[in-house]
This record gives sequence, C-alpha cells and structure tokens, in this order.
Amino acid sequence: MFDFLQGYDLLGAFWVTVQLTVYSAIGSLVWGTLLAAMRVSPVPLMRGFGTVYVNVVRNIPLTVVIVFTSLGLFQTLGVDMGADRFTTVNFRLAVLGLTAYTSAFVCEALRSGINTVPLGQVEAARAIGLNFPQVLRIIVLPQAFRSVVGPLANVLIALTKNTTVAAAIGVAEAALLMREMIENEAQLILVSAIFAVGFLCLTLPTGLFLGWVAKKVAVRR
Repeated sequence: MFDFLQGYDLLGAFWVTVQLTVYSAIGSLVWGTLLAAMRVSPVPLMRGFGTVYVNVVRNIPLTVVIVFTSLGLFQTLGVDMGADRFTTVNFRLAVLGLTAYTSAFVCEALRSGINTVPLGQVEAARAIGLNFPQVLRIIVLPQAFRSVVGPLANVLIALTKNTTVAAAIGVAEAALLMREMIENEAQLILVSAIFAVGFLCLTLPTGLFLGWVAKKVAVRR
C-alpha cells in the first residue's frame, strides 16, 4: 500500500519543514522581542513604529508576505540573501517572510507578559538608578518570558503549520511534496493522511513539552 512512497524523499521534505520552523522561530523570537521593547518604550517614535508594524503585518495574509519576498525582494530588487543557488535563495526568503510575519504575534504575546509584571517593581528599579534597557533586561523580560511560554508555544505550533505557505515560492518542504504526490498518484486520502500524521508528529510533542515547561516556570504571584 505504501510502495509509491519509495520514489519520494518524504523525510527530506519534513526536514526542510523543521529547518524552516527552527530558523524562523529564532528570528521571530529576536525580532518579536525587539518589537515588544519598542511597544513599551518611552520614546514615541519607537512606540509608533512598533505599533504600526504589528498592526499592519498581522492583517496581511502570510501568502502575500511570502510571495512579496520572492517577487518584490528577489526578482525586482535583486535581494539574493547572500546565496547563489535559486533553491537556497527561496529558502532564505521564506525564512525572512515567516520571521517578519510571526514576530508580530510573538511581540503581542510578549507584550501581554510584560503587562503582568507589577508596576511597583519597575518603579523600584527606576528608583535605584536603572535605565529603561536595564529595567527591561533585568526585571521585566525574564518575568514576561516565564509568563508567556504557553502563548509562545501556540505561536510556534502555528509557525510550523504556516511553513506550508513556503511552497508558493518553490521551497521543497512537506506541502510542496504533498502537492506533487497528489498530482502524480491516485492516493489522495492516503497521501493526505500521511502528511497530516507527519505534521501531528511535529506539533503535538512540541505543544505537550512547552505546556509542561510553562507550568514549571510559571511566575507565582
């Protein structure tokens, strides 16, 4: 029943999906943290930039963002992300698009965690002479991250599923292989079930593990 799988690199396709998820998750966490810092910054210009970025990006479909990275950045502006192979360029552009999109959701999740930090702690830190970056780094962000492990886990799971959009610019991940297999094989239900199980194997353990971590590191107030 599964003989038709021999002609396809199923594990390789899911490995590309994992790579997309990991690189985009790291980029989204870094950029999302910076955006969250901007959203709570005392500088109006930074606050305005963070607010506009999050509200605009969250309301643009991910497909539009991914296609723009290929048609707009690469084909129109010649941005090749330092790669000389077309497949590598598309992969890096997909990571860029996923990072730009997902970081807006990371920012909002983290900002909700920042809002849980008691204002008195911030005022006490400022009273002993800490500046805004020091207050964020030493007092606020450590507690905020502990408060939002659960929401960030949901963002990571959504990111894993959103990597399927990278197929729109030819990245050889799981969704592109699934489309190819459906076109070539008369096994629609079986192929769909295989990829559904594959994504379930990626997302379910991640959700369970991060849910356990969230309970362990939760801030007791």
